Order: sequence, then structure tokens, then C-alpha cells
Amino acid sequence: MSGTSITILATIGLVILAALVLFGASRRRDAHAALSRETVKKDRSVSPFLEAPASARDVERAAVLANRAPGTALEPVGETAPVPYVAPDPETIGVTRRQFFNRSMVAMMILGLSGFGGSVLAFLWPSLSGGFGSKVKVGKLEDLLTTMEQTRQPVYLAEARTWLSPYPKDAIPKAKKAYSGAVLTGMESGVVALYQKCVHLGCRVPFCATSQWFECGCHGSQYNRVGEKKGGPAPRGLDRFAVTVDGGVVTVDTGALVVGPPIGINTTGQEAEGPHCVNPAGGHH
Repeated sequence: MSGTSITILATIGLVILAALVLFGASRRRDAHAALSRETVKKDRSVSPFLEAPASARDVERAAVLANRAPGTALEPVGETAPVPYVAPDPETIGVTRRQFFNRSMVAMMILGLSGFGGSVLAFLWPSLSGGFGSKVKVGKLEDLLTTMEQTRQPVYLAEARTWLSPYPKDAIPKAKKAYSGAVLTGMESGVVALYQKCVHLGCRVPFCATSQWFECGCHGSQYNRVGEKKGGPAPRGLDRFAVTVDGGVVTVDTGALVVGPPIGINTTGQEAEGPHCVNPAGGHH
């Protein structure tokens, strides 16, 4: 399309737009002219049903006179004597935004400190319902003995930090000469509960499946299946816990540690049944 054609089209468009504007203006003039002068006058007049609006100057003058002139109206006499005015308590009226935030912060601080204090007390308070440091029910005696017989090794009780080892019934007469109390009662039931720590320097003592002894990998202390000292630097046998059997259920009392038997006690006569996992001088084979 040439430039001349564009110019012609633009001119035609402007002419049409101007015609539309003139047509709209003439229509508005015709509508206004259709209204009678009386109608226009009534529209501009104040409604007889409304009071004539006061001017701004009249409003200001009335306000000044009201402030200068004292009131002359008398308060009617009541049935009771007038009482002194007492300002209401701000706490009763309501709480400001600043008071709300301040009290909220204090409440949150108290709540946080209470939770922290409760957690500390719960951590420090001795456990009375279960877990290490209390009486721990470890299962049925029959099931435990069956497991130890099938696996040919003691059962480790993580909750009680204890090795539960079988005790032979034919060794009971010798056990009565070396042990007493609930430890002996457990042996008579067929089990002994041995604390997992070596009495030398406190390392955890594993069970050696080949020798059928407890052998400490730290310094070579060795104990037979019932925790009696057999070799190494340990000053005595493994410490142990009292065991009770009630209704066929074994309970280990981890709240009181019983000192292990002195060196030389060997009630079962058990010797190593195979290669040692740790030599008496320390270190693994």
C-alpha cells in the first residue's frame, strides 16, 4: 500500500470520528432542551421536607456561643445522693496492644522455661517403670533357655545391658557355697545375669562362640560362661544382677549391681571349648 492510500484512509477515519462526536453532542443538547424550565427550577430548589442547610459561618458562630455561655439547665434530683466520680480500672476496660504483646512474650517465656525444666527433670529423674536402672522383664524363662540351647551362646539383653547366660543344674551345690541372695535364686532357676562391662577397665565384653567364654578385646581378660574369671588382668569375675522368676517370666534387677566372684571361684569347671577369640595378653587372634 502506498503512502497516498494511507493518507486518504486516515483522513476518512478522522472525518467519521468528528461526525460521531458532533452527533453525540447534539443529542445531549436536545435532551436538555426537552426538560422544561419549571422542572429544572424544581430540581435546583430545596425540598420542603428538609430543613434549610445552615452555612458554615452559622455553624461556627453557634459553636463559639455554646462554649462561652454556661449551661442553664438544672440536673433533676435523684433518689440517691451524688457519688464522687471514680475513674474505671484500665484492666477492666481492656488490654492495649502493647500490654497484649508484653504479656504474650512473658507467657511464651514461662512456657518455654517450664518445658525445658520438665525435660531436665525427666532426664535426671530415675526411671522407675523400666529400662536400665530398674527391674527389667526380659521374657519367659522357657523361651530364653531354648534360644540359648539352640544358639549355644548367651542372650544379650540390650535394655538391661546384660548377658543372660545358662547355669547348669549340676553346679548348684558349688554355687550355694560361693553365691547367695537373688543371684543364687536365678542360678537355681537356670540362668545368671552378667553385666556387660569388664571389671578391669570397663570395656564391653563380647562372647566368643569358639571358646564359649567371655573375652575382653581391650586387655585380654577372660571369663567362663557364667562370668567367673579365667585369665587376664581382671581382678575378679564379671559383676552381675539379681534375677527373679515369677510366673515363668524372668526379671533382671539392674538397680543394684552385685560384685563379681573373687579369683579362684570356678563352680562349673568349664574350660575353653575351642580357640580363643582374644589372647590373654590382649589383642585378637
